[in-house]
Amino acid sequence: MSKKPRIVEQKEVARTRIFRVEELSLEFSNGQERIYERMVSGGSGAVMIVPVTEDKQLLLIREYSAGTEDYQLAFPKGLVEGTESIFEAANREIKEEIGFGANDFHALKKVSLAPGYFTHQMNIVLARDLYTEKLEGDEPEPLEVVYWPLDEINSLLEQEDFTEARSIAALFLAEKYLTELN
Repeated sequence: MSKKPRIVEQKEVARTRIFRVEELSLEFSNGQERIYERMVSGGSGAVMIVPVTEDKQLLLIREYSAGTEDYQLAFPKGLVEGTESIFEAANREIKEEIGFGANDFHALKKVSLAPGYFTHQMNIVLARDLYTEKLEGDEPEPLEVVYWPLDEINSLLEQEDFTEARSIAALFLAEKYLTELN
């Protein structure tokens, strides 16, 4: 099973403003052939930031999500632009979305979303030593910034509008990292 399938053919079958859909014709090492489709994201990836204040408050945002047709509570996130590092992108995004920058960043983990269908990956980053700085973002309306005590993550998990799997993963990764620091 360690030998990857051979890509026999790769072609674009659809395109939107955000994604390309590719069809992959694959041949596996045992001779089996299959056709897969996958969503190919553009750009340099994305970041999700877990900002933590000095008094151990998590900073989240509440924003409209078209997929659920409702407002969702999540950690700030966005695309890595151009030649930005993940830390530069993380700092820009929190300045745009929550009005803070950070002096200290730690990469927690790179995660994927349905890797059988999407090429998109997101870098989860912890941000500490926050300072006030606001940049203009591209959101269509002001985002609500929500402070949440780190020691109350169980009540955060119970919130009906805290459903994004990447934010839940980020929460547990941040808690683990911060616990190991102490």
